[in-house]
Amino acid sequence: SHLGDFIEDPTALAPQDAASHQLLKEQVMDVLSSLTPRERKVLELRFGLEDGRSRTLEEVGREFNVTRERIRQIEAKALRKLRHPTRSKKLKDYLD
Repeated sequence: SHLGDFIEDPTALAPQDAASHQLLKEQVMDVLSSLTPRERKVLELRFGLEDGRSRTLEEVGREFNVTRERIRQIEAKALRKLRHPTRSKKLKDYLD
């Protein structure tokens, strides 16, 4: 055994936190899967759900070859869908 085996890693998540994080990620993916592929991709890009880097309306618009206003509309519609009780109740437990 090495000294490094006994030194706590301050950046590591506690096992309970890691499990909660994984469950939340699975629930978010489940809820997003109820959207259209376009809506899901817009939210993933806007909020950085894939790579941690959130994009502007302009950047997402360029990727889809539409205006930033159209992206705003798609985003708003997708978020409205996610607020519906049948979807939002799956994530409520994680909002504490």
